[in-house]
Amino acid sequence: MDDLASRVLSGDHRAIARAITLSESRTSEARQLLAKLFPSTGRAHVIGVTGPPGAGKSTLVDQLIAHHRKAGRTVGVVAVDPSSPFTGGAILGDRVRMSARQTDSGVFIRSMATRGHLGGLSRATADAARILDASGKDIVIIETVGVGQAEVEIVRFADTVIVVAVPGLGDDIQTIKAGLMEIGDVFVVNKADRDGADRTALELQGWLEFGHTGTGWVQPVLKTVSTTGAGIDELVAASEQHLSHLKEAGLLERKREQQAEHEILDILRERVTRWALDDTHKRGFEERVHAVAKRHMDPYTAADLVLPESS
Repeated sequence: MDDLASRVLSGDHRAIARAITLSESRTSEARQLLAKLFPSTGRAHVIGVTGPPGAGKSTLVDQLIAHHRKAGRTVGVVAVDPSSPFTGGAILGDRVRMSARQTDSGVFIRSMATRGHLGGLSRATADAARILDASGKDIVIIETVGVGQAEVEIVRFADTVIVVAVPGLGDDIQTIKAGLMEIGDVFVVNKADRDGADRTALELQGWLEFGHTGTGWVQPVLKTVSTTGAGIDELVAASEQHLSHLKEAGLLERKREQQAEHEILDILRERVTRWALDDTHKRGFEERVHAVAKRHMDPYTAADLVLPESS
């Protein structure tokens, strides 16, 4: 673990890939490695990119990579995809769409499967982003699956959240309003060369006027065409301005404390769930499931038999 950690810290891409794979295993070795890397994290600007399917998020991320590389910044990307029901692996393959970047030593791209985890993010997403941060990447981008309202989980990982929409969403604009408006820091109408782009931008702006972030940050609505790179300069500038605002207002530290709290609680919830489903409890658990299904016992009583609620 010491050797692997030192290679990750030096930016060795083979070591980074191995470390991320190890982190997905959730083993004690993975925890040891992450503990060694943790003091070297917290320096990258972590950017979340989310929004409905078909919004062109991967192409937009590709343009963001190009912009940051031109500015001399190193970039790490975690692209979270749905899981294959057969292999458990990522099935969209964002690395294929960004294949031109794979030969750039300043870019590391990793596709990760959700493995059924709710919220559009893999369980190991935070660990992968942290590994990229520790490796010295200046920018770490997390691109989510894009399944709608559940994407709000990304706020637990990112410093800046970019919400991507496209013209012609129709009822999907309601999904964005319901789930993502409150967590987005920068809003983008992508594919802005299509009819209806101005109307979509006005609708988003209208909804934003009803909400208040409470941070003093005014969420901009920008227009981009990711296939040509139009509007990317403005998007990068807005993301950088948001990070500067967080730092100057003393909000970045508070945000990361909230993220830490969420992460610790998630780890505890996962451990409690594993404990409850452990083989030593499995038989009794299955009997209780059967009893609830037959209406012989209510779910709360069944849960109390596994883990009594504290008084």
